[in-house]
Amino acid sequence: MQLMEKGEGKNQTAIMEFILLGFGDLPELQTLLVLIFLVIYIATMAGNILIFALVVADQHLHTPMYFFLGNLSCLETCYTSTILPRLLASLLTGDRTISVPGCITQFHFFGSLVTTECSLLAAMSYDRYLAICKPLHYGTLMNVQLCLQLAAGSWISGFLICTIFTCVTSQLIFCGPNEIDHFFCDFTSLIQLSCSDTSQITPLTYIFSFLGAVSPFLLTLASYICIIETILGIPSTTGRQKAFSTCSSHLIVVALFYGTIMIVYMLPKSGTWRALNKVFSVCYTVLTPLANPLIYSLRNREVQEALRNT
Repeated sequence: MQLMEKGEGKNQTAIMEFILLGFGDLPELQTLLVLIFLVIYIATMAGNILIFALVVADQHLHTPMYFFLGNLSCLETCYTSTILPRLLASLLTGDRTISVPGCITQFHFFGSLVTTECSLLAAMSYDRYLAICKPLHYGTLMNVQLCLQLAAGSWISGFLICTIFTCVTSQLIFCGPNEIDHFFCDFTSLIQLSCSDTSQITPLTYIFSFLGAVSPFLLTLASYICIIETILGIPSTTGRQKAFSTCSSHLIVVALFYGTIMIVYMLPKSGTWRALNKVFSVCYTVLTPLANPLIYSLRNREVQEALRNT
């Protein structure tokens, strides 16, 4: 479906749909991929909903750390649902087309949730910083009001930043080619396919990337530098192990999330690197939401105890 628009002295054909190539170059593995992604989606939804339900239902988990964990589980449930249902439908039906508004909408929710997750991880690292570095003042500093402000700020800032960016992206004109060599609508792919002048969008990209991803990462990094310094200053081995155990699960989640994102956006986008880019994209969009409930449940005695009680 196409729409003819007048350009500068010539006709421009504005395309109305994209083709997400996804894993279409592996036709012999389509059935296996459907089974794998379906199992991952069910396990991710079940795991994160279970963690969220436990945090709400168990009085022992009504603490700042688990309040943020409940928010993270809720976010991961939404995050996974922006990618996997569309990917599963594409693998099952063979229909890889997605409308331009549908693609921009997917990018909007995906980008908003990724940005929110960056802020939530920073809030969780600040919570661990206060618990380990300022234990005597932790109860006073990390009160209910601050927890609500940090959580609300994470969600609002994530969606606000991406909404502004989506409004700018929606003004772009796409006139071909219309193939996106990915399994979801990524911002980089949209910019590459646009035939509009994107020179003004590039500065906005850096500004919003700094506000939404780099700043929370630097805050998380600063928190863990202080945490590690404090832990190394504890004289007893048992004390160090106990202090580290309170933040080890969160540290693993942070390393997994930021590690795969950095690899994805630092790798070249051409040649054999493109296939690797797609593989690492699966890690942070599909596997990370699956790993989070497993990491927190398997490495956390309070969650295990709440699960047994329930």
